This record gives sequence, structure tokens and C-alpha cells, in this order.
Amino acid sequence: MLLKSDEYIDKQRAILVGFNHNSKRGDIYIEDSMAELRELVYAAGADVLETFIQNKATIDVRFYVGKGKVEEVKQACEALGADLVVFNDELSGAQMRNLSEAIEVQVVDRTAVILDIFAKRATTKEGKLQVELAQLKYRLPRLIGFGQSLSRVGGSSGGAGSGIGNRGPGEQKLELDRRRINDRIVEIRRELEDVKKNRAVQRAQRKKSDLPIVALVGYTNAGKSTVMNYFVNHNAEDPEKTVFEKDMLFATLETSNRRIEFDGNKSLILTDTVGFVSKLPHNLVEAFKATLEEVTEADLLIHVVDASNEKYDMQIGVTEKVLKELGVTAPSVYVFNKIDRLEENHIIESYPDAIQISAKLGTNMNLLVDEIMSQIFNDHLTVEMLIPYVDGHVLSYLNENAHILEQEYKEEGTWMKVEVSAIDAEKYKKFML
Repeated sequence: MLLKSDEYIDKQRAILVGFNHNSKRGDIYIEDSMAELRELVYAAGADVLETFIQNKATIDVRFYVGKGKVEEVKQACEALGADLVVFNDELSGAQMRNLSEAIEVQVVDRTAVILDIFAKRATTKEGKLQVELAQLKYRLPRLIGFGQSLSRVGGSSGGAGSGIGNRGPGEQKLELDRRRINDRIVEIRRELEDVKKNRAVQRAQRKKSDLPIVALVGYTNAGKSTVMNYFVNHNAEDPEKTVFEKDMLFATLETSNRRIEFDGNKSLILTDTVGFVSKLPHNLVEAFKATLEEVTEADLLIHVVDASNEKYDMQIGVTEKVLKELGVTAPSVYVFNKIDRLEENHIIESYPDAIQISAKLGTNMNLLVDEIMSQIFNDHLTVEMLIPYVDGHVLSYLNENAHILEQEYKEEGTWMKVEVSAIDAEKYKKFML
């Protein structure tokens, strides 16, 4: 755990270090990436004291950054009382060890911070297994780099001796060698396969109900959980089933499914998913595929974007890249959230067809509802039916699952004008007039 205790007492004090090749890494400027790293470290529970950026053409094999920059960071740690240095890129085990020895404080990288956040937030058995798998795969080639930190791993519940990068998969000793790690990886994969089968059964049951699935996707902290809770509070059978939301990176780490009901007996399953982030550790994407499989089953994606973030284009790109890697093909709707933080009449030029909302205030949520309805229920037909009285079960089904527009009792049976799904229209076509 990043914190020394759950009461936010005696936080770790961190210095951040970034490496800049040509003022730009891919589509993400180094300043933006470092700002995100600061938010990640904050979400993990530490304070950031200072940030350093190394402008250099080539990576130093021994220290990743140049020796002069290492000395500069060491002096800053001594002057500011920092007890942690976080690098923005993945370090090898040897680099981690060399840096720790040279700077004389604990050194971790961006991946370790993200894994730590996931370890701290995971609550379900599946989530904990997935985090442990990702951590073990990350640590396997870095055993030498962790050194003495492996001798007292904090475990999933944290503890007084735990810190960033030390929140691990249980009470393990330094003697945890590659064979034991590999054995545990095999064991976890076996357990996750069982979980995957259970999830497949649950998905099959949902599909049997013929309820469409709408998935909320987007960058971390875009406001997906706030959108979910709006619908739970206004359109769910049980308003108590809201999900956790907070203005912080990775507030949501577990997939949540809720049945949402609209007028006219129209219902769907709304899925809240873990948010994406730039440079998401590959092992973490792999480990969480079982969770993210929910997205591959969706009939519609609601791509939630933080309109108040100036780098929303980059965030959209990161999200779409991960979705593509997962093989997601469902149509998507862009929803720009947090417009309450923008100036009035602000125009988002790059996405003129996007729906602009404030899920927190409920602004324009009716527009989002209309869009979902038009996309998900566009196959519904308005037909006339005559249901004989002996087929009362059909009448009961339609009353519960269709939108009855008109109804009249006649001598031959119940006549109705009804809006039904294409599936139900085919199922009960013999009653159609």
C-alpha cells in the first residue's frame, strides 16, 4: 500500500522523474504525461514534492537517465526529505537496483504505481487475482531490482511497513524465487479460468433475457461512474445500487452491471468499466481481459470524455486504441461530460455530433437517453395484435415487456396496438393483424 496507514497519516513523499526523447513521446507530450503521473501518485496516496525531466537522445543503460540527473535527484531527495522516486517509464530490475543504491531511497516506476492503485482498490476475488497476476508477471524479471523490499511485502491489506511498489500478492519472503512465482502464476490462471467460465454463464443468462447491453467506456476519471449513478438514481428498480465515484484516477476498478428501465417497458443492462490511461501496463491489460470482456459483448458503447480536460483528444485516442486491441466492434456514441466546468456556449469543434452533458448536474441527460433509445431500440415495431383469451400468458408477457399504446377487449380476444422488439414481433407474429 502506498500509505503507511489507511488514515492518510505519514504519507510517502515522492519526486517524479521523466525521460524526454524529442519533446514528445508518441502523441503524448512529456509535460502531459508527467502531469498524469502526478495524479497517479496522488491516487496511490503519496505527496509529490518535485518533478524532473531528462532531455536526452538516448537512454542510459545503467540508470535510464544520465548520471548527472541521478545526482540532481539525489540532492533534491536529501533537501526535501523525499523517501520515494517515481520514474515515468518502466525500469529494468538492474536499473531499479542501481538507482536505489545511487539515490539511497526507494525507486519505482509508473507501472508499479498503477499496479499499486489496483491492488489497493480491488475488492472482489476476481479483481484481487487479476492484480496479483499482473504484479507477479511484473516482478518476475525484476526480482533483483526489488532487493530487500520483497522480504516484507505488505500484502493485499497494506500495513505499517508497506509503501509504493511494496503492496504485493501476500506475505512473501525474499526467497520467493522464479519457480515459486511461475507456479503461482499457473495457479492464478487456473482460478481465473474458473471465474471466466462463471462470467460466461452470467453473460449467457443476460443474453437469454434479450436485454441489450450498453457499456460506459472512456479514460479514467472521465465521469463514467457518475453517468452510471444518474441512471441508477432515475431509471433503476433499486436506486440503492449506486457505484463508487470520486474525482480521482481509477476510482472504478470493478465492472458493475445494473438493469436500467425506461418508459414503455424498455430495459437494458448498463455496464460501468475500469477507465483507461496512457502507457497502461501490458500485463495489466492482459490480466483484466476477463473483466473487459464485458465490453466486447456490448450492443452500444457510450464513450465518456472529460470535456474539461484540454488533452481529451489524446485520451480518446488511448481509449480507442485499447478497445481496438480488445476486438470491440460495437457502435459508439461520444459523450462529453463535465460541461459545467466549461464556459457557457463552449463549442467542441472536433466532435460536432457529440452529446454534451454534466452527469453531476443532470444537464442534457435527456439527450443522452434519447440517443440510447434511438440506437438500442431502433428495431422496435408498432403492430396490431389480437390475443385470444385462451392465450392469456402472451398478454401478460406483452404487458410486462412491450409498450402498449392502445388496448380493447373484443369478443374474440384482446386487441392491442403495441410497440414490440423485432424478436417479439417474430415470436408472436401469428397474433398480428
